[in-house]
Amino acid sequence: MSKIKKPQKAYTNLEFLNSSDARIIRILAEFLEPKARFTKYNILDTIVFFGSARIRSRKDALKVYNNVKNLDPKKISDFAKQLRDAQKLVEMSKYYEDAVTLAEKLTKWSMGLGVEANRFTVCTGGGPGIMEAANKGAKQAGGYSIGLNISIPFEQFVNKYVTPQMQFEFHYFFMRKFWFAYLSKALIVFPGGFGTMDELFEVLTLIQTEKIKKNLVIVAYDEKYWKEIVNFEALEEHGMISKADLKLFQFCNTPDEAYDVITKYFEKNYLKKKSSSK
Repeated sequence: MSKIKKPQKAYTNLEFLNSSDARIIRILAEFLEPKARFTKYNILDTIVFFGSARIRSRKDALKVYNNVKNLDPKKISDFAKQLRDAQKLVEMSKYYEDAVTLAEKLTKWSMGLGVEANRFTVCTGGGPGIMEAANKGAKQAGGYSIGLNISIPFEQFVNKYVTPQMQFEFHYFFMRKFWFAYLSKALIVFPGGFGTMDELFEVLTLIQTEKIKKNLVIVAYDEKYWKEIVNFEALEEHGMISKADLKLFQFCNTPDEAYDVITKYFEKNYLKKKSSSK
């Protein structure tokens, strides 16, 4: 007698799991699988770094600048623009170096708290630029760092400084954003473009509308940059936000300043020692 072939179980059917009918299962997987890993590695909360994927380290930026500078201007039609772009790349590289320094300082501080859980772990989008810089700083300090990568056609790949056990690959932007917000106790927003502003303003909206009620400190890094890009005061002057909304975040201009603001905030809101009962 021929052996009867059993029908395939639904959870082993890849055609079904990748279909539109199983979308809810895929969404739940992007909630449950990271949750299981965070629990396994005792990740209690995070410090999230946002910022441009296009910013490079000073070393890499200088390499680009020197390559352009050594070109023959007579043979390059847009040489002047290329040189300006390379100069700007070097100028913006200060943010990469500042993110490395800040992430390293914060990781060393959190590792010295003497607690069993992994507190205030550096978390980024896992890609290049400011994300890479923050993961690099955490690694240099000897700590964990998280990379919540997203599958998109350009720019995004998991940088080499993310802790291997903490590398995630998301399909759904909203699930990735959930994990940015859910564990975070601090959000540091370095200069960036559409994606960075999207992330910043979504979190501000969630706090403004009280969908996020926990204590969350938001630092906009480099007041000059952010006030040039966004006229926050004009929003209040035109009645689009209240004056109190301008206090939902604060500006910091150096790694030391941001470090002091964040650690003091944590000490006040999350690390207060309970007074012993008499």
